[in-house]
Amino acid sequence: MRNLRFRSAATAATTALVAALALTACGQTDAVGAASKPDDAKTVSTSTPTPKSTSTSTPTAKDEATDKPQDSNRHNAETASSSGKNSSGSAKSGARTTCTGGNTKVTVTNVARPINHLLVTATNTGKGTCDAYYAPLLGFDDAQAVTQINEDSKPQAVVTLAPGESAYASIALGGDGSPDIAAYQLSVHFAGRANEGSVGSPANLTLPKGTMISDTTSVSYWQSTMADALTW
Repeated sequence: MRNLRFRSAATAATTALVAALALTACGQTDAVGAASKPDDAKTVSTSTPTPKSTSTSTPTAKDEATDKPQDSNRHNAETASSSGKNSSGSAKSGARTTCTGGNTKVTVTNVARPINHLLVTATNTGKGTCDAYYAPLLGFDDAQAVTQINEDSKPQAVVTLAPGESAYASIALGGDGSPDIAAYQLSVHFAGRANEGSVGSPANLTLPKGTMISDTTSVSYWQSTMADALTW
């Protein structure tokens, strides 16, 4: 009887021990499972960061497109500047001036027709264009006043001379009468645009031998052709 009780007690103790071990085993399994989650979270938080090298990468096509217009604008500005200098130089060398004795060669010659006429020719010897305004202002010998001008001969426009071109004016020696005064020298002055006296240097010429003038001698306006001048 005593042995039976001992065995029952032993069996109960063994059963309790097994149950305790089973519970311990379950607790350890759950603890391991619970601990694995922080490990997983740690793995995510320590993942490899995005490389910073992208901030120092080669300029994009957009950057290059932005730079190129700047270079182009700079080139255009330099070209325009250079072009501006050339234009300025060309404009200066081709500027229009007033014809004077300093930039023209002036001659006076006899003509067969009409009778008692002389022809004055002024040829542009300068590098630019010059304008022959109004009529030549003539002085015979020691005359104190300029020769009268034939106002009927006024052209429709100012005579403009390119280098090498000529303007013409005729001198009607007799005017309304017969020439009877001997003349030897002729000074040719040029009028300015405002027609307020002469400008520049005059041309001093020797008249053809035997030239005779009168109190009514007159000169025409500058003309662009010899034929137009000699109609007066």
